[in-house]
Amino acid sequence: MAFISELIKKTVTDIDGHRMGELEDLLAHYPEGVSHPIICAISIRNGHINKIIPYSNVTAMNPHAIVLNSPLDQIEPFIPLPDDLYMVRDVLDKQIIDINGTRVVRVNDLEIVRVGDTMVASNVDIGATGILRRVGVGKPVEKLFNNKSFRNFISWDDVELLLQDEMMRLKVSRDKIADLHPADIADIISDMNQVEGRKFIETLNVPQLADALEEVELDFQASLVQDMTNEKMADVLEEMSPDAAADLLAELPEERSQELLGLMDAEDAEDVRKLLTYPVESAGGLMTTEYVSVPIGVTAEQAINIVRDNAAEAETIYYVYVTDEEEHLLGVFSLSDLVLAKPETDVADFMHGRMVSAQIMDHQNHIAMLVAKYNLLAIPIVDEQNRIHGIVTSDDALDQIIPTAWKKRLPRLHKH
Repeated sequence: MAFISELIKKTVTDIDGHRMGELEDLLAHYPEGVSHPIICAISIRNGHINKIIPYSNVTAMNPHAIVLNSPLDQIEPFIPLPDDLYMVRDVLDKQIIDINGTRVVRVNDLEIVRVGDTMVASNVDIGATGILRRVGVGKPVEKLFNNKSFRNFISWDDVELLLQDEMMRLKVSRDKIADLHPADIADIISDMNQVEGRKFIETLNVPQLADALEEVELDFQASLVQDMTNEKMADVLEEMSPDAAADLLAELPEERSQELLGLMDAEDAEDVRKLLTYPVESAGGLMTTEYVSVPIGVTAEQAINIVRDNAAEAETIYYVYVTDEEEHLLGVFSLSDLVLAKPETDVADFMHGRMVSAQIMDHQNHIAMLVAKYNLLAIPIVDEQNRIHGIVTSDDALDQIIPTAWKKRLPRLHKH
C-alpha cells in the first residue's frame, strides 16, 4: 500500500540504479467490469523532458524505490487513450460530492494498493491525514495519537470523474440522488461555485431540480438557471410551487420572466401571474395557491376522496378548508379530524368555524407572528370578502424572519 503523495517527485531509477528522472503522474484505466482504476502507466519527468512508459516496465513502486526494468531509451513509450485518468492532474485536489455527508469535499490524497501483479487506486483520502501526509508529517501524527481518527476515506468503488469541469462526484449520486432530501441536494449545490452548480444541476431530472431549487437562496437560484434553456426552465417552474416559481421569476430579468410565463402551462402561469401582482413583503406575495378545499355539504368519505385526488398538487394536506360556491372560507379541519370522523358525517359537523386567517395585503412579519402565536402549520389568506386565495405554510412564513443558518434546523412541511 502507498499513497500518491508518497510517490510523486520520488526518484525513478533503472534496475542498475541509474537515475531516470522523477515520478510526475500515474495513469489509470477502467477495464470493463472493474470498479477500481488500474495503473497502466507512469509519467516521468527529467528536466524539461517528459516520458510516459507502460506500468509493465516498472519492477518496483513504493515510497522507498521506483525502479524500471530497463533504461528509458530502451522502453517503448506508452500512448495514452482519451479515457485514461491522470491521477495527479485529474483527481488530486479536485472536489467530490460526498452523498452520505451531503457536502462537497476535496481530494487530499489517493491510496494505491497492489492486487496480484497490478496496482489499483483503492481509496480517496478526504481527511486531515491526506494533508498532513503531503507535508511529510502524516505518519508521525498517527503514531503520536496511536489511532486512525484523522482518516476519512471514500472507496474508489464510488468515485466517478466529471471531465467537463474537472470535478469528481460519487457514482452513488446518480443511483441514489432521488433518495436525498431536496434540502440535502441544496446543501451540496450551495457548497459549489456557480459553474460547478450549473454542471451539477444538469444531472438532475426536472422534479429533482425543482425541489432542490426551492431550498436554495433566491439570488443563487437565479445564477444557477442563468444558462438554462427557456423550455427546460418553463418545465422546472411548472414543477415548483406557484409561490416559489413567482419568487424565482421576480429575480430574473423582466423580459425573460414574461417569455417563461408564455411557455408555461396556462393554468400554472395564471397562478404565478396572480402571485406576482402582490408586493413581495405581503401575505399575497408569500402565499401559495396549492391548497386543498372541499365544498360545504360533503361527507367525510367524500372529503377523503377529494383530498386523495388533490394531494399531489397541494403544498400541504395537514389542513383542509371548507368553502361555499363563491370560495368564501367557512371552516377548516385537520387531516386527523377527517380520518377520525365517521364516513357519513357531514364536514360541517367536525370542521372548526372559528379559525385564524390573514388578509392578502398583511405584512409577512404579521403572518409569521400569527403562525408562531397560534402554533399553525399553515394559515389561510383571504380577501376583504373572506374569499380564500391561498395559504402560507409555517416554513415559508418563518423563512422571512429567521436567519438562513437557523432555517435549516426547522422541519420542512412540504407534502413529500
